[in-house]
Amino acid sequence: QVQLVASGGGLVQAGGSLTLSCAASGSSLDHYTIGWFRQAPGKEREGISCISSSSSYVADSMKGRFTVSRDNAKNTVHLQMNSLKPEDTAVYYCAADKDASTCFWGGDMAYWGKGTLVTVSS
Repeated sequence: QVQLVASGGGLVQAGGSLTLSCAASGSSLDHYTIGWFRQAPGKEREGISCISSSSSYVADSMKGRFTVSRDNAKNTVHLQMNSLKPEDTAVYYCAADKDASTCFWGGDMAYWGKGTLVTVSS
């Protein structure tokens, strides 16, 4: 069973950048598709990206600003966020599932890490 820890959140001004990391333990990320999600206060959880061993996806609304990558040697997935806007303020979560389609088709991921808060000031 994989355990996930998301980190890298913080306070940033609008237009700034942050890189979130999702570190895995207990199992190699090679076997999992990793998704990034966020939930803003009072809003539903929103899918951001998925990355498997062979493909990746970033939601259209964030494409061009957010980039997802994986470092298998460090068992970590990164979410690079540029040109941040106040509406990007949310708790960001990473999640894992052995079935890539769960992430890419918006299913319920099997394993979740605790979130990391991103606050973008105007």
